[in-house]
Amino acid sequence: MQEQHTQQGESAGLTRRGFLKHAATAAALATVAGKIALPNRAEAQAMKRTHAPMALGLLIKPFPDAEARIKLVHDLGFTTCFLSLDNYIGKFTPALAKQFNEYFDKYQVVPTTAEVVQPLPLKWNFVEGPSTIGVVPPAYRAARVDALKQTSDFAKLIGVGRVQTHCGFIPEDPHDPLYDGTVKAIRELTEHCAANGQQFLMETGQETPTTMLRMIKDVNNPALGVGLDTANLILYGKANPVDALKVLGPHVKAMHAKDGKWPTDPDKLGQEVQIGKGEVDFPTVLKMLKQLNYTGAVSIERETSGPQQVQDVKEEKIYLENILNKLSHA
Repeated sequence: MQEQHTQQGESAGLTRRGFLKHAATAAALATVAGKIALPNRAEAQAMKRTHAPMALGLLIKPFPDAEARIKLVHDLGFTTCFLSLDNYIGKFTPALAKQFNEYFDKYQVVPTTAEVVQPLPLKWNFVEGPSTIGVVPPAYRAARVDALKQTSDFAKLIGVGRVQTHCGFIPEDPHDPLYDGTVKAIRELTEHCAANGQQFLMETGQETPTTMLRMIKDVNNPALGVGLDTANLILYGKANPVDALKVLGPHVKAMHAKDGKWPTDPDKLGQEVQIGKGEVDFPTVLKMLKQLNYTGAVSIERETSGPQQVQDVKEEKIYLENILNKLSHA
């Protein structure tokens, strides 16, 4: 995910500390006769949600009408969804989790991964991107780590076992002054997610696959993995996804199915396009994922909006289904 994200309001609402306070209060109320509180019925049900390996899904932004967006996933024939939750930063509550769980059960949709990339500023280009995206820039690192911890705590309540973000333009030179601080931030996030029974995923895009592999080695925690965005590798001019899988394949735990073209302007990213009209070799990518025994979802991300987005997604779904059907009968 690398589209232009809009600003959610000021940091009004709950901070992570406030969220934990509410969660702790709920847990305390559920404690009876000195017994440790167990997950309520909705939370227990959320933990049981499963999906088939490589099940098709859709990336959605639930805010401001979560039910409508989750219903759309169902109506389009998907069984899974990938959650982009930037607009809820500072507003996560157990009550919101309860609401989400009700919608997932009502429409029989399995949420697979939760992602945030904010707070702002975020400049999705080659000129300002290195100093604004992810946890690499020291000026925004603490706020982004906090937002991701909020997201992890919320994701646990809705049964989501993966938390993902763009970590930023991770330096290729491990001796770069920014590298050690980035390792520490990603390690801290990975440990937080692991404590919640989750994996923390770095989304491909701003760094080369080899640089991401070095980060996995240096963090040295099995809970750290990769969210493969097939288009971003091309949009940022870092690699094609087929070759990236040769480097990162065993670490891929989630996938954005997205297409794009190589950048031709040194200041701007390449162009995101409808799946099947760009440079991504989806038959080979999906075949490789199957050979790697990938068990995650294949989540379509289309960075348009409105009726055109829905029409594009319908066509992309058919395109990917044809490939997956051939693989299943190979």
